[in-house]
Amino acid sequence: MTRLALLVAAAFFMEFLDATILTTALPKMAESFHARAIDLSVGVSIYALTLAVFILPSGWVVERFGARAVFTGAILLFTLSSVLCGLATAPWFFFAARALQGVGGAFMVPVGRLVVLRTTPKSGLLRAGALLTWPGLTAPLLGPPLGGFLAEEVSWRAIIFVNVPLGIVGALLAWAWTPNVISDERRRFDSLGFLLAGVALGAALLALDAQGVFALALAGLAVACAALYLGHARRESAPLIDFAPFRHKTFRLSLTGGSAARTFVSAVPFVLPLMFQLGFGFDAARAGLTLTPLFVGNIGIKPFTTAILRRFGFRRVLVVNAGLQAATLFACAGLGAQTPWALVAALLCLSGASRSMHFTALGTLPFAEVAAAEMGMANLIYSAAFQAAFAFGVGVAAALMKLGVLVTAPPVGPFRFTFVALGVLMLAVMANHARLARDAGAEVQARSST
Repeated sequence: MTRLALLVAAAFFMEFLDATILTTALPKMAESFHARAIDLSVGVSIYALTLAVFILPSGWVVERFGARAVFTGAILLFTLSSVLCGLATAPWFFFAARALQGVGGAFMVPVGRLVVLRTTPKSGLLRAGALLTWPGLTAPLLGPPLGGFLAEEVSWRAIIFVNVPLGIVGALLAWAWTPNVISDERRRFDSLGFLLAGVALGAALLALDAQGVFALALAGLAVACAALYLGHARRESAPLIDFAPFRHKTFRLSLTGGSAARTFVSAVPFVLPLMFQLGFGFDAARAGLTLTPLFVGNIGIKPFTTAILRRFGFRRVLVVNAGLQAATLFACAGLGAQTPWALVAALLCLSGASRSMHFTALGTLPFAEVAAAEMGMANLIYSAAFQAAFAFGVGVAAALMKLGVLVTAPPVGPFRFTFVALGVLMLAVMANHARLARDAGAEVQARSST
């Protein structure tokens, strides 16, 4: 289990490095494409969207073709599409390559994670969760400064090609180490369910980037397709998404609150580099370095997360950290170009530590009450929600910044408006976490400590 978990973590590292290294370079990419940096946010969100949509059939694909072939092929597709991103000469080409990259990502980390979950007893979930997230947290630490340096000194295209050697090595190890989990059962693929769920997700995200009547039409389409899918799932004998895990209160509350938390918090690494460059006038390298303390906090708290969860419990940790996230979002709204670096570093380090603690708890708690037979579907729902939250985080941030342009004075006003709005939304997440049972996750805590 350890070797495979580390390999999945390495794939997680590659995905996160790609996301965080790219955000810092958006202004330079915009210059190359003769576009606005905010318009290139589509390249960030469309990746997360296609990833979220194509996670949905990942369980069926693994049953049909086997975990080894799917995991290895996904790494190769992710690597190839990274090359295409680096060769892009226009925004539309870049967006298309990023969408293809999302398809590869959909069958990479979630499939590997599923194999790890199926081969790990509940007593090892906290340890497995730590192994899966440790390397992934180092990617955001390296990404912003490396992305800023390459964008300033070499080219933004060099940023994309970082994935290539990692992908080649990862594919070789995936083929050698991944057990060939394959099912003898041949379930019919729920194509109508996939279509309805995919359109609902896509329309909802596009609505955030649209305006006026078109935005309302897309939002209506998303709601209609979601409602149609719910009716379809009740009638279908083998639906694409089975909502059985939602009958567990802990799964239901931690997933909904966790998805909202990820949506709002994942906006921070997207908004901050833009504020530093477009609002404060920093160059890409300085913006990337300024962002580094956020991810230092991510990693620094990690050795203590398991002990903290055992000592204080999931509910208390989630409530407190949601409050801390709201406070740091409000504080980010007060930053300025002349704010002392030490103060900025302390704020971002605290934000990163709280974020890491929050997400570690949310990565384990949803599975605390889920039976082994439901683990595959629970993982599918969790993985899709995780990636959709990231996509919506970027989309929500971009929408708030565009709204901020209308109601505040640029260049800094729209960013301040965005952080205040995100802070208010995080307070609602804190209220959701407070609805968890006081002993939520106690079974995982007790078994993990033995």
